[in-house]
Amino acid sequence: MTLAERLCAALSQTGGATPIEGDDYDRAAGDYRPAAVLVAVTDRSEPGVLLTLRQTNLRRHAGQIAFPGGRVDPEDADAEAAALREAEEEIGLDPALVEVVGATDIYRVGTGFSVTPVIGVVPPDLPLMPHEAEVAAIFEVPLMFLLQGSNHLQRSTEWEGRTRSFHEILWEDRRIWGATAGMIVNLSRRLRPLLA
Repeated sequence: MTLAERLCAALSQTGGATPIEGDDYDRAAGDYRPAAVLVAVTDRSEPGVLLTLRQTNLRRHAGQIAFPGGRVDPEDADAEAAALREAEEEIGLDPALVEVVGATDIYRVGTGFSVTPVIGVVPPDLPLMPHEAEVAAIFEVPLMFLLQGSNHLQRSTEWEGRTRSFHEILWEDRRIWGATAGMIVNLSRRLRPLLA
């Protein structure tokens, strides 16, 4: 069975998994703008997930770790098209090299976006190129490390007069937190069969 087939089978086995949701930030569901990210899983004996370190001078999520992605533009056919377009723009990933497995649980973020994670399998060791204005670095984290529940730390902080809870995942010298960690936690709940 290929990696894409294994991922697809795992997603279909856990269709009833209850996802965590991003903080509602007192918005109605219709007040969120659609966005999409690409969860690019490298097809190797020990698969990894491609992540980016965002530039520190960006207006939103500066210096944070994120999946390649962004808002769904009017010219995008759907979330999948947006995720593939953004990945090409941000890290130079040719959409033709992505075997799309499917979308998973939508995650709402405080910046007003409703994010659809799109899972795709990509060949390993591609010559990717970060978009200098947006991406400081591209790196890969082992998929099984990200899926392991013991690596999902629960944190909280005071922000804008409220206590906000969030997840954090520490890998080597990288701190994955906030929406990206929340989407990974949701993904781990959907891909539990891979851990068996």
